[in-house]
Amino acid sequence: VTNFLRQSFPVLSDLMGDSRWAMLIRDFYRDHNSHSPLFPDLPKEFLDYLASERASGKHSDEQNDPPFLYELAHYEWVETGLALAEESPADPAIDPLGALLANRPITSSLAWLFSYRYPVNEIGKENQPELPAEQPLHYLVFRDDTDNVKFLKLNIVSARLFEILSTESALSGEAALERIATELAHPQLEKVISGGSAILEQWRDKGIVLGTLPVQSGPHA
Repeated sequence: VTNFLRQSFPVLSDLMGDSRWAMLIRDFYRDHNSHSPLFPDLPKEFLDYLASERASGKHSDEQNDPPFLYELAHYEWVETGLALAEESPADPAIDPLGALLANRPITSSLAWLFSYRYPVNEIGKENQPELPAEQPLHYLVFRDDTDNVKFLKLNIVSARLFEILSTESALSGEAALERIATELAHPQLEKVISGGSAILEQWRDKGIVLGTLPVQSGPHA
């Protein structure tokens, strides 16, 4: 168990060191009631332990845990979780070459957005922040067409764009960008749309956006 989880959380286990890592895994193995008997689910069970029991106050060494413990573990787990995730069937009507601004860009089910308080992609032995960032940090994790898991760091505009596209089915790419410009009170709508169009094209090239569907019309749009 210790060695398997070390492979699943290489950065976290490395910066904690052998003795502290062994103690953490011992506590997990002793205290967590796992809900799955499958070995590939072990990293998720460990993550659930960090999110619940680990913060209970009953472990004498909890005060030595780094403040970013859970977020770093979650960031490392995402790679395993996405590698094992099953892709949802895509709508056969999706046009892979459709106009991204005029139509509805459709995001891949294998692209996940996360926000963290700590710069999890930069943490290591030589960089262990004690305080969170002033603003949330956004990351887009996706599995490409060769089944490699990759990470992109997003700014507030691109993170909001992905959030809108993945949760709302009635907006065109241009309408989504107009909404973002309004939310941010951006004085240059054209600049937001131009920058957003470039982002959408990059996402399509990477397989994050699968293509487009027509904008829905009518009272339920």
